[in-house]
Order: sequence, then C-alpha cells, then structure tokens
Amino acid sequence: MAESLCAARGNKLTTLRRQVLELLWESGRPTGAYELIEALKRRQSRPVGPPTVYRALEFLMSQGFVSKVESRNAYVPCAHPERRHDCLFFICAGCGASTELEDSRIEQLLAEDAAKLGFRLTRRVVEVAGTCGSCIAADPA
Repeated sequence: MAESLCAARGNKLTTLRRQVLELLWESGRPTGAYELIEALKRRQSRPVGPPTVYRALEFLMSQGFVSKVESRNAYVPCAHPERRHDCLFFICAGCGASTELEDSRIEQLLAEDAAKLGFRLTRRVVEVAGTCGSCIAADPA
C-alpha cells in the first residue's frame, strides 16, 4: 500500500524507506531510530548512519505512514496511512506495545478547545499510558 500511495502522491518509496517501514511493522512496539539502525545493519551490507535514518523517518511521517510517540522518542507505523487523522496511542508500560486508535470525537474536542484558545493546531498526538490486556492477564496479583 505504501508504494502505491507514494506513487499516487508523486513520491518515491526508496529501498531504505521501505526497510524502515517494514522494521517498524515487524517490531510491534514503538521503536527508536538507533534500534532501527541496528536492525538495518543486519539487513544491509553497508552501514547506515543516524542522519539517513532520521531523513527516512521524516519522509515516512510526512506521508502519514509513521507517527512519532513523543514520550518514548520512538516511531510506530500508522494504521491508516491513506488518510490524514490525529494519532491516539495507548502505550503499555509493561511490554511497551502500542495501539493506535482513531476517534473523531477526540479530534473534534481538541479542535474546539484550540479554537476557544485561538490556537492553530499543526499536529495532534495523544498518548495514554497504562497496562495492556495481555500484561494484566499475565500478572497473578
């Protein structure tokens, strides 16, 4: 899907960009740039430096394929890259997994509150920390 969206938007999904996106999907949790660099070392014959990975991540974010989890300084793939939407993440403190949720009610509330304040929104990311169902089930307490 990412390749077809890029083509439709007049952009190119390079090999490195595709690899970074694949690694994020495979991870299943917010992943930092330096973790991506280490994973790329195992996939490629030539080393990749931080600026190159950050440029790939910036491109992927600009296309809506990836979001940044600010509290973790890490990245996750977007569940719906075909449309622009606000990011609402539930992040497990136990296992580190994150789940993205789209909720137009929260988007509307943020827009209304911003308008009341005379504030122009440029990007909205809401992060909710807690414990996922799997970690709760695994805890005997």
